[in-house]
Amino acid sequence: MTMEQAAIEAALDTVVNHASEVTGAKIRGVHLEGPFISPHKCGAQDSRYIQEANFDWIVPYLEHIRVITIAPETKGAEAFIKRLSLSHPHIVLSIGHSDADFDTALESFRWGISHATHLFNAMPPFQHRAPGIVGAVFDSDVTAEIIADLIHLHPNIIRTVHRLKQGELILVTDAMRAGCMKNGLYDLGGQKVIVADGKATLENGTLAGSVLSLNDAVRHYHEVSSASLAEAVYAATTLPAQRLGLPCGELAEGYDADIVLFDEQLTIKELYIDGALKYRQRTERSEEQHAQ
Repeated sequence: MTMEQAAIEAALDTVVNHASEVTGAKIRGVHLEGPFISPHKCGAQDSRYIQEANFDWIVPYLEHIRVITIAPETKGAEAFIKRLSLSHPHIVLSIGHSDADFDTALESFRWGISHATHLFNAMPPFQHRAPGIVGAVFDSDVTAEIIADLIHLHPNIIRTVHRLKQGELILVTDAMRAGCMKNGLYDLGGQKVIVADGKATLENGTLAGSVLSLNDAVRHYHEVSSASLAEAVYAATTLPAQRLGLPCGELAEGYDADIVLFDEQLTIKELYIDGALKYRQRTERSEEQHAQ
């Protein structure tokens, strides 16, 4: 996210040097959601550290970067997008934290942007005379992601997006470090975050990411839209894997044996990474056996 340069580089260096040591969940790469964003749509990111699009300092990390969110209307963005889309096509360039209008957004898709970061959030509202980024996304075949926690988006909006972007929609959590933790105070890029009743906000009330889990995102999307369960799972697995060029997201020969088993309520029962069991939900009986 948008922080001091030293903090960003420290995080990137940690991934480069230690990603292979992680067991269980895999670090597939880095999403630079900042710092190349608009100060007018910074959301919960610290506007003091916003930068103009800069190719030079990301060069040592290009192999590890998978997604870059950028505001295409900002200085230097056009040249940056065109250069990166030609020289490093494995990196998904995404419009987000942007104040771009409809025409600028459409033009940026021609430059090389092919995705939209958390649609509707940190961008101009969709209006009938000023459709903005949302209208441009609806009028194109770029993929888009949503945070389906029923806080960032109203259920009606999720239903509408499903109808208009079916097959091009990706479910993300945008979860910060308070995910799966208790209510309380947490930190996000040096800023205080208050978590209460499933909602994470800065002290001024600005949404600060989420505490959403991905299985709940799938469940919400399936329940509030006309998306089938298979479509909802596809939006959280197969499509994002395809966009990132990763050998996962499908049960097929040659793909990673990363498998999640869940019940009708989308409760996770078992988790396998590379075919090895990493998690199994404890039942009352297993709790008794564990106690003995």
